[in-house]
Amino acid sequence: MRGLIFDPFAGISGDMTLGALVDLGLEPGWLVALVEQFGLEGVTVRVDRVKRAGIAAPYVVVATPEHEPHRTLGQVLQVVAGLPVSESVRVRAGAAFQAIAGAEARVHGNDPSHVHFHEVGALDAIVDVVGAMAAVEALGAERFYTRPVAVGRGEVKIAHGAFPLPAPATLELLKGMELRDIGVDAECTTPTGAAILRVLTDGRPPATQAVTLRRTGYGAGTRNPHDRPNVLRVLEVEVSEEGIEPDLFLVQADMDDHDPEYLPAVREMLAEAGALDVVMIPVNMKKGRLGIRIEALVPEPALAAVTRELFLGTSTIGVRYWPVRRERLAREVTEVGWEGHRIRVKCATLPDGRVRYKPEFEDVLAAARALSARPLDVLARVQAELAARSRGPTSLADS
Repeated sequence: MRGLIFDPFAGISGDMTLGALVDLGLEPGWLVALVEQFGLEGVTVRVDRVKRAGIAAPYVVVATPEHEPHRTLGQVLQVVAGLPVSESVRVRAGAAFQAIAGAEARVHGNDPSHVHFHEVGALDAIVDVVGAMAAVEALGAERFYTRPVAVGRGEVKIAHGAFPLPAPATLELLKGMELRDIGVDAECTTPTGAAILRVLTDGRPPATQAVTLRRTGYGAGTRNPHDRPNVLRVLEVEVSEEGIEPDLFLVQADMDDHDPEYLPAVREMLAEAGALDVVMIPVNMKKGRLGIRIEALVPEPALAAVTRELFLGTSTIGVRYWPVRRERLAREVTEVGWEGHRIRVKCATLPDGRVRYKPEFEDVLAAARALSARPLDVLARVQAELAARSRGPTSLADS
């Protein structure tokens, strides 16, 4: 399984990320052609080859119109939605801007939808983020990790005035990640770079599984100090798949105007799209309205499909998701014979070695109907017999 390890020892920005990914083998022509396909008026890109403290690296320069409007999150997402890229690239890029909006909202105490992007809403930032997500897809990377992130000191002048470094929104995005103070009075890590790390890696270090280095890429930053290379390093590795469970996301959507009669169909739709589990929870929403919260546990490869189905198959106008981890009991499904009926049983092994048995509802119901019995009575009898068999010499698998 191919993976990428981000090594932001000098920090990370959108253009540094693009440069490092191009350096891994995509070539400058790939990036130029990609941006041309975007069809954004007045936007061009070039890739220069520069040196930063002796390290040769691509330096990506995105040219945009001189005057741009300050876009809201919705307007940025609208631009992203119109670009000719895959659904997974749109989802990841959208998640990066949603993460930035959420960080800005927490800092300034307002709603993410009301945040007006300044620097990070400009077309060059959109090209950086979408280009980075398209690049990791083109490289075939499935696993993403990050080493400690370098942050700067001092202050930076932004639309709201002079702010301390790291910028407040950048710190929000870097929560949970290991940071490095390299003693530089400058902005080493930008909100765009932090958002890319947040969406792709969630701050996780390289896995304990064996990794084999394939290639190393470097992306140059704008500054060129003499005492350190101002570059982002990205390692392309082959990750051992042994013991690795696919990345999981918790996907969540709230709505107060969806016809409840059609909620069972939503559950089936999300399961078909790849959700491992779907729950629906009554919630109290704005103005005291009763609504429903849909939560789905989704493996990363199915994230784009599940998100798409939520937008197309429900009344929601917003979807949230974030990486989650889970611990699973070892389990297997077997069949047992009972009163002439075959009943599937899920067997889960507890940490102390005991086994928990759960007969499948549909099989219990079918047996109850055939025997003209109450389902709960049949369940109790099956469970009692399972407990007796587990203590006896005959294993369930032989039943």
